[in-house]
Amino acid sequence: MMNEHIAIVGAGLIGRAWAIVFARAGCTVAIYDAAPEALAGCDRLLHENISDLALHGLILEAPDLVLGRIRPVATLAAALQGAALVQENVRETIEAKRAIFAEMDALTAPDTILASSTSWLMASEFSEGLRGRHRMLVGHPVNPPYLVPLVEIAPAPWTSAAAVERARDIYTRAGQSPVLLKKEITGFLLNRIQGAVLNEALNLYADGYASVEDLDKVLKDGLGLRWSFMGPFETIDLNAPEGVVDYAKRYGPTYRDVARTQLPNAWTSELLTKIEAERRTVLTSDQLAERARWRDNRLMALVAHQRKQAR
Repeated sequence: MMNEHIAIVGAGLIGRAWAIVFARAGCTVAIYDAAPEALAGCDRLLHENISDLALHGLILEAPDLVLGRIRPVATLAAALQGAALVQENVRETIEAKRAIFAEMDALTAPDTILASSTSWLMASEFSEGLRGRHRMLVGHPVNPPYLVPLVEIAPAPWTSAAAVERARDIYTRAGQSPVLLKKEITGFLLNRIQGAVLNEALNLYADGYASVEDLDKVLKDGLGLRWSFMGPFETIDLNAPEGVVDYAKRYGPTYRDVARTQLPNAWTSELLTKIEAERRTVLTSDQLAERARWRDNRLMALVAHQRKQAR
């Protein structure tokens, strides 16, 4: 069990999920939000998620013990006091990030790691000019991080190697699977790869090649089965008798030809309205929250299965 104090800034969906990650690992967690109403329902929502984890055998302690390590606090200063790492989850604008990181820089000890959950903004965009910029980085999770362990560590050019290694150590001990970006790029790794898949799915739908439902099946009943336990490079390594180079000789020219036809999709309102209409025929708007919990429980069952397998 870890013996660290972690501060969570922002009590929305991702902030609460991060709180579970660290509390499950044994950390004491203070969670703060500038909007008091965001903290009001925290205990109920956290208890629901933690109880689901217990039902799938993904925590061995009683849910109330894990929940007891998470403490909502009324001020930012109270949350940050004594924190080894701060995980920030405020709104996704440069202005909001710059403001909160400047405030956290002034309120924390010099060796506290300040990490942002931002999905798209680079650390250099909100940490430049701050005294403690050497300890600031992005720690981008996948939703929800207590089920999907990947976290992308994306330092700014001036983030110290010591801060990066300390963040990697904390995330690893908390049960996450960190990857390190060697240099900054918008969207990091996961969103760029996911964006490429979405772009082609949108194009195939827009050009009338398949329905939304069938394009979803291509991933969930096809690529997604392999990708749940191996990545694209390992996939092609195993899909030709002699490995990666053999695969490239067989299929590389065709992939290059296909890539030349894959144009950027404009994400037009007309196209997205059509996709929305198809989705609502199978799932009404008032069923979205229930389906999201179903998704999370399916992920829990998958994680429980993976833990029993040799990696």
